[in-house]
Amino acid sequence: MILREATREDADFLADMLVEAVNWSPEWKRKSKRRVLAAPNTAHYVTGWPLDGDLGVVAEVDGASVGAAWLRFFTADDPGYGFVAADVPELSLGVVAARRGRGVGRALMRAVEDRARTAGIERISLSVERKNFAQRLYLAEGYEVVGAGSADSDTMVKVVSV
Repeated sequence: MILREATREDADFLADMLVEAVNWSPEWKRKSKRRVLAAPNTAHYVTGWPLDGDLGVVAEVDGASVGAAWLRFFTADDPGYGFVAADVPELSLGVVAARRGRGVGRALMRAVEDRARTAGIERISLSVERKNFAQRLYLAEGYEVVGAGSADSDTMVKVVSV
């Protein structure tokens, strides 16, 4: 597996990984890419990629993109689901279904955290539904629950540099 910086050319793939993140539960009816990107509260995670301050990584196996993790800053006027403050970017992470459970997500998280640290970012937030198996990964990687994002989700934060 190769991890590389996400570029402008990866915008469509990041949108695909956002769709994977939205559709994490096999019990739900799958939402289409069109539907995910038509909803402003989800589309703003990838719209205009990359905006100033955005950073991300893409995982490739045998030349094919298999996952991505990226950070985006939001404002109180246009918050993400895991918004805690304007100076704390929110993590988005998606891995193609066939590659889940093989360490891709963990490697992506660590790589994007390293880039955040280098950029002087001190904390990263995220939102995760409590039933999502990914919450165990976030806890294992040092994220802490800081509040309820909704009735079914938690907002989590990790300190990446001090």
